[in-house]
Amino acid sequence: MKSICLLTSGGDASGMNAAIRAATRTALKMGMRVLGSLNGYRGLCHDNIIELDRDAVRNILHRGGSIIYSTRCDDFMTVEGRARALDVCRKHDIDGLVLIGGDGTMRGAKIFMDEGGPPSVGLPGTIDNDIEGIDYTIGFDTAVNTAIRAIDQVRDTAETMERIFFIETMGRASGAIALAAGIAGGANIVVVPEIPTDIKTIAKKIESDRKSGSRSLLVIVSEGDTAGGAYEIAEKVKEISGIEYRVTVLGHTQRGGCPTAVDRINATVLGVCAVEDLIEGRYGSLIGMKNGNVTRVPFDKAVTSHSSLPEVIVKHADTMVT
Repeated sequence: MKSICLLTSGGDASGMNAAIRAATRTALKMGMRVLGSLNGYRGLCHDNIIELDRDAVRNILHRGGSIIYSTRCDDFMTVEGRARALDVCRKHDIDGLVLIGGDGTMRGAKIFMDEGGPPSVGLPGTIDNDIEGIDYTIGFDTAVNTAIRAIDQVRDTAETMERIFFIETMGRASGAIALAAGIAGGANIVVVPEIPTDIKTIAKKIESDRKSGSRSLLVIVSEGDTAGGAYEIAEKVKEISGIEYRVTVLGHTQRGGCPTAVDRINATVLGVCAVEDLIEGRYGSLIGMKNGNVTRVPFDKAVTSHSSLPEVIVKHADTMVT
């Protein structure tokens, strides 16, 4: 293993740069050449490859986003596109790939390896925390803390003006961010896709909390809930209760910003492990954290989890929120 290439694919997540830094520094220490594929798989398809040295990854640990950029690549989804990517790997003598992204990135990696691509390992880079077999993805903790800060700030206005706010978090079909931020932010109600949504129950809970003296009422809504987003759910609640509301959509603020210590440490550990695995001939898996230890999930098993929420949190969610 003389030369490796790093790429970040799909949506960005804070902590990706920490993983890039750790993988690059580890590989250079081992005497390897390190390359970066700009804009994820697109860089492989269109031969947009740069060299990474210690200067390239200096002072990036604290930065959000990805210094080698990230996007989704339709070309790589075609046989012709992957054939071009394979030619680029051969042109640059790439012996191994380290891929940072979500389940789509891992599916692409498995197909590419099956078609003759270099040995590959993956790291879980997505704020959604929805990959089967691991506890936390890179970027999740930062996204949750960003959401909590916003919830705290909205509460100030809600308390002062005695209003109800519906706050929408990201997460696609996963309610992990909403539930974690809702519990830590002391929300009155959390609405997530994994738990059936009953609009009448939400309206009743809001009316009950208001009658009990609550001036600030916060409902956290995961964007992927089957009953709709924050605007739609808020309007449905209003039709039943007649209570006026305000909506705050946190959006992409959750994807950027300085990564938390948790994301920096996990990304660093996993970045080192990725290079070590390639050197030791272990590939074809996503490397993540499970119960505080490093674990490996084969690419074909590293899929989006249909139940990404910890069972104990789901079981006691009603008690944990006010």
